[in-house]
Amino acid sequence: MATLNVLVVDDEPGIRSGINRILGNYTVGYPFMDEDFDFHLIEAGTGEDAIDVLNSQPVDVVLLDNKLPGMDGIEVLEYIKQQKFDVAVMMITSYASLDLAVKATRNGAYNFMPKPFTPQELRATIENVAKHLFLKRMTKKMQAEGKQIRFQFLSVLSHELKSPINAVEGYLKMMQEKQFGDKLEDYDRMIDRSLTRLKGMRNLIMDLLDLTKIESGKKERKMRDVNLADVAKMAMDTMEPYAIQRSVAIHLEVNGDPQLLADPDEMEIIFNNLISNAVKYNKDGGSVEVCLCNQGQNFEIRVTDTGIGMSTEDSEKIFQDFVRIKNSKTKEITGSGLGLSITKKMVEQYNGTIKVESVPDQGTTFILSLPRL
Repeated sequence: MATLNVLVVDDEPGIRSGINRILGNYTVGYPFMDEDFDFHLIEAGTGEDAIDVLNSQPVDVVLLDNKLPGMDGIEVLEYIKQQKFDVAVMMITSYASLDLAVKATRNGAYNFMPKPFTPQELRATIENVAKHLFLKRMTKKMQAEGKQIRFQFLSVLSHELKSPINAVEGYLKMMQEKQFGDKLEDYDRMIDRSLTRLKGMRNLIMDLLDLTKIESGKKERKMRDVNLADVAKMAMDTMEPYAIQRSVAIHLEVNGDPQLLADPDEMEIIFNNLISNAVKYNKDGGSVEVCLCNQGQNFEIRVTDTGIGMSTEDSEKIFQDFVRIKNSKTKEITGSGLGLSITKKMVEQYNGTIKVESVPDQGTTFILSLPRL
């Protein structure tokens, strides 16, 4: 549990003690945060006292009244801006005006909350402030650390979440069109699969910061025996609704023991990327063959499609970050250009290899070789 230091600046003792009671045992959490936040309240009755606190200890959030004896709230806000304190400021005042709003906004105030306020209003406000502060700091971290942090956010948000979203959307459309009957129980299987996909999405979001560590080499990998056939079937289920729409058949062939010592989340990402691409870049009425087989000390994964294929020149570029093959056949296919680069990075973490064989208008095969650790 992380703690945010909240400085309450108000000349009314009743307001300060009321905020203390409301937030004293309150916690805030979002799926994209590593952990929940609770709050440590610090009180100041004047602007001058507030500045003394800001200069003497770390503060994350300032709940700032404007009408103060001596130095007013706007002057405190101007001081915070001048000193470049990394805090989120929420103005709390009974005397809001357009002029005050303009001054406060120019000096970096996050928002306003009018007096009097209810406990629910204060808690909703502090939730938004905590989220704003987290994202602001993460943005700074992204800018400071560069590609490693950006890789994690962009790859997961823009690519990895698309597969489960496509699956849930496909199932909902089937239910909306009543393709399998008029009774709710006719769709139990689809509902169960949708819930499974949504759970996977939530887990991916909660693992955002962990995925940053994958790229930086600091992620603690959860290695265990993984049945790759089960992982492949899950990825096939994810793409099933879209495959049905395009009449693309997906087959799985397993030769030998499909157990591999690996991180199950990483294996799921790899299979989702390969199988989703095989369906997306296929032809209507085509097929996808997924083959898992033992090759001595290595385990080989082959994903073959009967799709549009690609040239040798394009094959040499597809594992680069943000590269998407753009031509008349792919212009309607959306993507971030990160899926295959993610796959390659993960495969290389296992000291494995990945290569592609492709013939334009005939199809593509991706071949992964992973050593048995």
